[in-house]
Amino acid sequence: MLANLAVGFLETTSLAKGVEATDAMVKMASVKLVKTSVVARGKLVIFISGALGEVESAMRAGREVLGKTLVDEVLIRNVHNQVVAALDKRVPVEVLGAVGLIETKEAIAAVLAADAAAKAANVHLIEVKTVVGGGKGYLALCGEVGDVRTAIAAGITAIKKELIVSHVVIPQADPQLLATVGK
Repeated sequence: MLANLAVGFLETTSLAKGVEATDAMVKMASVKLVKTSVVARGKLVIFISGALGEVESAMRAGREVLGKTLVDEVLIRNVHNQVVAALDKRVPVEVLGAVGLIETKEAIAAVLAADAAAKAANVHLIEVKTVVGGGKGYLALCGEVGDVRTAIAAGITAIKKELIVSHVVIPQADPQLLATVGK
C-alpha cells in the first residue's frame, strides 16, 4: 500500500554542512523534517517528507548547500507505508517464514531498496536501518519464499550495484532468528 507521500533523504560527510542544508531545505519548501541522524564516520542523514514538488524543491536546495560533501540522495515518490513504519525500528512478526536481507555500503541506499522490495511482492518489512556501524544501511523482510526472492531481487535492482555489500534469502529461517531479526 502506498502512503501517497514523497520522502527525501540526503547523506553528507559534513555535520556542519548537513545542518546548514537542513535549514535551507525547510526554508525552501513546505516539507516536514522527519529527522536527522548522525551515522558512522561523521556522516549526517537528513530525512524529509511532504508533497512531491515540495520535497523536490527542498532536495535541490539541500544539494546546492552540500556541494561536494553530498554522499548519496534518495527521493521516493509514493513511498510504501511499510518503509516509513520500519525505518530505524523493528516491526514485530510472529513467524518468519523465509527471510531476505540486503546490506548496503551507504545508509540511505537501504531505504530505496526497501521501497522497491515492498512494492514488488507481498512481504513484511521487519526493519530498514540507516544507522548501522560503518555508515552502512540494512533491511530485513520476511514472507513466503517466492515473494521474498522477488522482493530481494527488486531491492538490489533498485540501487547502484556498487552500493550492495551483500544480500541473502533464507528459505526456511529457523525460529531462533526472531531474536536477531523481527523482535
